[in-house]
This record gives sequence, structure tokens and C-alpha cells, in this order.
Amino acid sequence: MLTLWLVRHAPTPPNAERRYPHENEDAGLSGEGRALAASLRLPPQALALTSPSRRARETAALAGFPHAAPTPALAEARFGVMAGQTWAELEGRLGDLPRSWIEALADPAADHGPPGGETGRTFHARVQGWLETLPSGGEVVACTHAGVILAALRLTVGLRAAEVPPGGVVILKRASGGWWLTRLGGPLA
Repeated sequence: MLTLWLVRHAPTPPNAERRYPHENEDAGLSGEGRALAASLRLPPQALALTSPSRRARETAALAGFPHAAPTPALAEARFGVMAGQTWAELEGRLGDLPRSWIEALADPAADHGPPGGETGRTFHARVQGWLETLPSGGEVVACTHAGVILAALRLTVGLRAAEVPPGGVVILKRASGGWWLTRLGGPLA
């Protein structure tokens, strides 16, 4: 049996601003984020993977996995024209368009998403490809982003929406080709 620990990176300054990060922004953790990441209690012998982003790598290192393998498939979705803006700014300028882009990005069959960003189909195919590379047994810790975690939940257990706060941990198990959810919540400290 495989146990997959999906860890959303700990808080960053853009999280506090409720702002989508800029395309090339590689924000580190805030002081609160560093403390939270250091308090996470994850299985120490697990295979550890991380998004290539600084915030995910810092979370992994502070949680006890300084040598977690950077894995491009664990990178956050590309938000295109939404990058660098808050939701309020987007709605103020563009009305309901941003909602339709996010809904498309959350749809594994959608051939569109935020202009200049990923489509729902492309993003979910990337996450599905990664899920298919996981070992059949043991424990895997993956430090990643909210979008990747939500995509994995859609693809494995059919959960359409959830809230995973910064530093939050989701635990999935897989055996005999089937997945089930055993934890959805905040940090494990």
C-alpha cells in the first residue's frame, strides 16, 4: 500500500496578500511560514519530493527533508494574466472572467484556462502523469501547492473542491488500484 502525504507549502508574503504569485516570482517563506514548516510532523523515512519553487523546497527542508527531490510536475499551475494580482483586483477589472478561468483550470477536460496560463486539461495531465510514477508501496511526502493538491484530489478520489491552507496536509492511500482519502486539513504539528 502507498501512503501519499501532500503538503501545501507553508505561508509566504504573497499568501498573506492573497495574491497570485508572478510567473517568475520565487517567494520564500514568511517568518510564520518557517515556524510552521519546522513544526510539521511527517514520516521521516518517506521518499521526499518537492516542487522546484523556493517556498516548497524551504517547507520540505524545514520539515526534515533537506534533500527532497525537485520534481517539475509538482509546480503550481501557471496562472497567466492572473499572476501578480489579487482576486479583488481581478474581479474589479475583469468581472466574472477570472472565475471562469479558475473553473476551467479546475476541470480536467477543459481546453482553456487563464490566458497565457495552463489549460485544465494540460495541468491535470501533468499531475496525472506524476501520480502514475509513484511507487506501489511505502510512504511519499510531496511538498507542493494548493492547485496541485486539488488536482490530485480530483484525479484520485473525485473531490471537486476543498480548502487546504498553507502548511496543510492531505493524506491519500492507494492499494489494488484504488485511492482513498484519510486526511484533509491544516498542518500536522
